[in-house]
Amino acid sequence: MATLEDPIEIGGVRIPNRLYRAPLLECAGNGSDAVDTLIEDLEPAAASGVGLVFQGATIVRGDGGCAAPGMTRVHDPAFVSRLSRLTDRIHDHGSRIFLQLEHGGLRSMETWHAERRRGNPDLEQLAVSRPPWQLRLLDRLGFLSFDPHVLSTEEVYDLAADFGRSAAYAVEAGYDGIHLSGANMGIVQQFCSPFYNRRDDEFGGSPGARLEFLALVHDEIRDRAGTVPLITKIPAETPAPPAPVVRRKLSLGDGVEAARRLERIGYDAVVPVRASVVWDMSIVRGEYPKRAWENEALREGYDAAFGGPWRRRLTALGNRLESVVYDFEPAWNEGFCRRVRERVSIPVLAEGGIRGRGEMDRLLGSSGTEGVDGPPTGDGPACDMVGMARPFYAEPRLAARLLEERGSSGPVGPDERALCESCNNCTVPQVTGAPGICRTPSVLRERGKLERDGAYERS
Repeated sequence: MATLEDPIEIGGVRIPNRLYRAPLLECAGNGSDAVDTLIEDLEPAAASGVGLVFQGATIVRGDGGCAAPGMTRVHDPAFVSRLSRLTDRIHDHGSRIFLQLEHGGLRSMETWHAERRRGNPDLEQLAVSRPPWQLRLLDRLGFLSFDPHVLSTEEVYDLAADFGRSAAYAVEAGYDGIHLSGANMGIVQQFCSPFYNRRDDEFGGSPGARLEFLALVHDEIRDRAGTVPLITKIPAETPAPPAPVVRRKLSLGDGVEAARRLERIGYDAVVPVRASVVWDMSIVRGEYPKRAWENEALREGYDAAFGGPWRRRLTALGNRLESVVYDFEPAWNEGFCRRVRERVSIPVLAEGGIRGRGEMDRLLGSSGTEGVDGPPTGDGPACDMVGMARPFYAEPRLAARLLEERGSSGPVGPDERALCESCNNCTVPQVTGAPGICRTPSVLRERGKLERDGAYERS
């Protein structure tokens, strides 16, 4: 059974251990300080010992496609070449770095961000098909605003080529691998999902055809970037609203079969993720972020994003209700990951609600005992790597507390846990373009104490 400290290979690239920093929104943009911002955000994780760092979703086109303000675009080779400073810094610590590629499709800011719509009235959203009736109803009620451009078959090929070009630029800049944002309601999930995809060409009409976009992206990346490791998230839309509101969605079985098909296509690893069909708290489960919503310094930004005070209050109410539906659940993707791992031979990466060393050991199969994170839910490993996202907002050098150093005096105990309280006060402000940082005083106080005690120093 693997331990967290054991190395692993993905697509021929050796990763020194099995802990990774999952993709987050860095809010770095493309300005003159973008590379410095990314270094400031990502290097501490590598310095603390993380084996693999994922740079969060970056957009493969120069216009549209951003799901939130401040997302970085990687369509311009001149800009991407500057990111070699970042990859060099990550490599200096012995870590590897993969770039996550994305396009928001219907989830782009053109749909929900009021100020952006007013300033760019001609912007359209890229759509796989005509939006489902549930989303068109939200449009008529004024909650969202759709002006979709449904991709023609030729335009689907063009979009896949953009993914391939961005991957090639990344490889030239020193990135060790490519990660496709195949969940989180972006355009890749929209191609995979029967909720969104009702096409009648080779990219729709059956479960296999709905994966053809991922097959095409794979081929474009291989043609343009060579044998760079390529992984993708795989969605299962299990938390989606029940029938009759949403009848067409991806089941866990669909997700498992998709993983098998993608292995045959040539993907080097997969990240199974339970998600919804719409953008909600299913991917950031936890508490209602009361502190973030009540932050007076952010209200102007909220009003600009949502279209005024009453819309801000309505969105906050929806956020409160979602926090009840999507309450925190430890390792909420474990069952999905376990089913996928039983059917594929490529590495399976697990993230979502993972917080403690004992939990990580259990997921990797190196601990079969009941501990602070609860009893095991199956026999053997559930995954080959474990990742965390929001906890790195709270503790940028978190890995130093969770990984055993060579020559250390003793093993890291199963009770060692991240400080993150899953309060989501870090995520909501990002709709204004604010950086992802921990804003919870109790967590910050405890982190300060740990810093003074030298908990984040490596031997």
